[in-house]
Amino acid sequence: MALLTPLLSGFIAAFIGIIPPGLINMTAAKVNLKEGKKNALWFVAGAVLVIFFQVSLAVLFAQVIDNRPDVVTLLREVGFAIFSVLTIYFLFIAKEPKAKKSKIKKSSKKSRFFLGMLLSGLNFFPIPYYVVVSVTLASYHLFVFENNIIFTFVFGSVLGSFAALYSYIGFFGRIEKKTDYLMKNMNTIIGSITGLIAIITLFNILNYYFG
Repeated sequence: MALLTPLLSGFIAAFIGIIPPGLINMTAAKVNLKEGKKNALWFVAGAVLVIFFQVSLAVLFAQVIDNRPDVVTLLREVGFAIFSVLTIYFLFIAKEPKAKKSKIKKSSKKSRFFLGMLLSGLNFFPIPYYVVVSVTLASYHLFVFENNIIFTFVFGSVLGSFAALYSYIGFFGRIEKKTDYLMKNMNTIIGSITGLIAIITLFNILNYYFG
């Protein structure tokens, strides 16, 4: 299998997983605005380091699960339910997000690095997320559990995570100063993405049972 496929898969999965506003990316943006890009990049470095270990652990879990077709099918069904609920929530229930101004005390690069590690470590979402992603990719023969493929996928995930977080550092200031279109429409954007994933997952489930 060409290494480009797992690299791109990891990159895209990471970017999609991190780009919606959350504690880590919004903190990276705030650190950049209050303390400058250097401290923000140290924060991102700490967060990405933890993500590296989280993705590696997730792939190990996925390797065990991949040998159980019944578990893979169950994960797809659970994923469909989760993405469906998220779609309904973001499109019809969630209130419009508002950018909140928060005070961040100026700190050293070292403290920002460890803050990034701490916030990333407290976020357990990446582990089940990458388990589902890697198992799903493997089911379509886009990913195999071999050392070089696993490393490339993890490396792609790290690059994607860094790119997503860096985009917040680079563009959040501009967004905040203007009309903030992205924030105002974020629920619709996220809901559309999760809805598309839910439809694809449903199609795969139906294909498994009736195909």
